[in-house]
Amino acid sequence: MTLIAVVVPATACVSAAFAQERQTKGPDGQWTLGIGAVVLDKPYRDFDREVRALPLVSYESKWISATVPTVDIKAYSTEALTLRLRARWVGDGYEAKDSPALTGMNERKSSLWAGGAATWRTNFANLSGEVLTDVSGHSKGTRVKVQMERRLAVGDFGFTPKLAAEWVDGEYVNYYYGVSQYEAFAGRPSYEGRAATNVQFGLRMDYSPSRHQSMFVDVGATRFGGNIKESPLVGKTTGAMLAVGYAYRF
Repeated sequence: MTLIAVVVPATACVSAAFAQERQTKGPDGQWTLGIGAVVLDKPYRDFDREVRALPLVSYESKWISATVPTVDIKAYSTEALTLRLRARWVGDGYEAKDSPALTGMNERKSSLWAGGAATWRTNFANLSGEVLTDVSGHSKGTRVKVQMERRLAVGDFGFTPKLAAEWVDGEYVNYYYGVSQYEAFAGRPSYEGRAATNVQFGLRMDYSPSRHQSMFVDVGATRFGGNIKESPLVGKTTGAMLAVGYAYRF
């Protein structure tokens, strides 16, 4: 995996810091804006980590929850259970110039994914899941993710450990990690990807000195599934993620 573009877990920090107040506010929409930085890490061989600016834009209302690059329509919502229709732009993929190991490979494009999601809030933790399909038609794949997290508040600070597993089907793995016969050469054999399950774990830390402001650090790692690690394009068994930022809620 490419840590789901790395942007998704980072922008999740925007909503986490204000989660309790959002549950009780009225129907009027609310904007949150901020800026951060994220370290991009992909599993491809000889792929250098990149540090990029991360614009944070979030909008929350009774029926819409949007945090770039994800937009949710709240189909059903109570204090304990939320069902949503979800669309997300995911920056998977690469160009041949991104790494010497990718020389001669055709471009793999980023995709728009859409489907459904659910969140169940319990006294112990928040449980969530999503099922998304590549509606852009690039990989024609499907991904299914389940996650458990719990935010522990200590004064103005919040600490959120999280654990997730994501299954991606063979279409996804073959598109992003497969090697066709036309792309194969000595040292890079052809490879047909099959379904894989990636395990993700991390810790999100936020500090909210006022009801309008929040700062965060999000660290995490992904253990790639066996059918991804076996790809001749892949040189890592685990990928890391780091994001920091500041957000202001209007």
